[in-house]
Amino acid sequence: MQKSFFITTSIAYVNSVPHIGFAMELVQADVLARYHRLKGEKVFYETGTDEHGIKIFRTAADLNMTPQEMVDKNAARFQDLTKALNISNDFFVRTTNPDHKRGAQKIWQKMAENGEDGKKDIYKGTYEGLYCVGCEAYVLEKDLVDGNCSIHKKPPELLKEDNYFFRLSKYSAQIKQLIETDKLKVVPEARKNEILNIIGEGLPDVSFSRPNSMLPWGVPVPGDDAQVMYVWCDALSNYITGIGYNGDDDQQNETFKTFWPAQVHLIGKDILRFHAGVWIGMLLSAGLAIPENIYVHGFITSEGQKMSKSLGNVVDPFEFTEKYGIDPVRYYLLKEIPTTDDGDFSKERFLGVYGSDLANSLGNLVYRVFSMNEKYFEGKIVKKTTDAPATLTAPLPELITRYHASIDGFDLKSTVELVVKLMNAGNEHVEISKPWALAKTDMDKLAEVMYQLLELIRIIAVLLSPFLPTTAEKILAQYGESGKVSDMEGGLDTALIWGQLPEGLQLTKGEPLFPRLEE
Repeated sequence: MQKSFFITTSIAYVNSVPHIGFAMELVQADVLARYHRLKGEKVFYETGTDEHGIKIFRTAADLNMTPQEMVDKNAARFQDLTKALNISNDFFVRTTNPDHKRGAQKIWQKMAENGEDGKKDIYKGTYEGLYCVGCEAYVLEKDLVDGNCSIHKKPPELLKEDNYFFRLSKYSAQIKQLIETDKLKVVPEARKNEILNIIGEGLPDVSFSRPNSMLPWGVPVPGDDAQVMYVWCDALSNYITGIGYNGDDDQQNETFKTFWPAQVHLIGKDILRFHAGVWIGMLLSAGLAIPENIYVHGFITSEGQKMSKSLGNVVDPFEFTEKYGIDPVRYYLLKEIPTTDDGDFSKERFLGVYGSDLANSLGNLVYRVFSMNEKYFEGKIVKKTTDAPATLTAPLPELITRYHASIDGFDLKSTVELVVKLMNAGNEHVEISKPWALAKTDMDKLAEVMYQLLELIRIIAVLLSPFLPTTAEKILAQYGESGKVSDMEGGLDTALIWGQLPEGLQLTKGEPLFPRLEE
């Protein structure tokens, strides 16, 4: 039976245009989706946009637009970003779509039905507290810094409202046990400890709706048009509505049956408590399976500072992909930013990495080796050898085992660095073996060296396929049919076994992969 793999990103809030942090999240998830497809698994990759809430309502009013006009305009930019970064998502969910609204109302009803009389999971009450519009959440006074939200640096508003509440406290101990035992695995370990510290105090019940008079822009509460769903109940349910959840246990569509529960929710560190707390409580209340893993990444600064329009240091992902290409941007986000920690985007560093890693280590290796094979053997493979280059720092099977382990452990930066070691080993093998000298003295040895280099490059391209798909495709196209991973029986595992290139194969030299930059 074909194994399934369902991965989601968070859904981006559309009160503004896309930023480089969400671009990184899209790319990280894309690597995992492509990797599991190469392994022969049935993959569903979902991303999308969060389009309700008070921020949307107020921002649209400030722009003299209707909320729908504004979210349509901004959601289109996020869809454009998936194309700009060559993201292989299978679905783009929008929370203003009718299917999502129906699914969100269905999970609300399931939760509302749970519990005994007087102790229903969803109940009505009055709440008075401090509300941060930026977080779309109530905050505690003890968590403020100089009276401001620690994230948005603005004072919260004092609100008193009649709302529906979710009895999250009922599930607090169960959620804690799920995380402690890794039945819900939170990666990295530091984020697991962080959420356990939060849960250690006990998860409180949460406000789950807002009066229509205060927020007319949202999903209506089933059976009460005077209330709309609180944004987190609406937004979090996208993970099941996007794959066809309809609330009917016997008649769920095939996509939902195939892919739920998700193997990975990939999110930023600022929304961990909602995903590992509120969302898991919602699923338990509705009688649905919980996801297997929550992967958490950090934030990106720009030139060492928090991104700000006033500082003029906001990184526009569209600008960089248009100017330097898609794969160089993907490469920087995957290699230069720690996968689960904060990192910095620097134009100077970007250009340096482009030149050293991509143009020199990879691009120059590929062009140089294919050029020499064309010059010395008219582009053919004339001799096959079972020996990998002696310049490898570890046996190839060991390196490939570490490659799989680091991807499965959500350490994409280390995974890329392993491939860089192979690139460097290839360049070192060229310098040590000196093909140009062997061409004058030992053509038989030269044929062996060329096979080693060409086979190493092929394996490097296969390993890079989830990370730099366009570049890998260009490299593998030079091998003709022998470069197609998808056609190999056994897929990725077979493609990574040394010796796939047959004697007599005619190769085609391509153009340089990464043109040198003028700046």
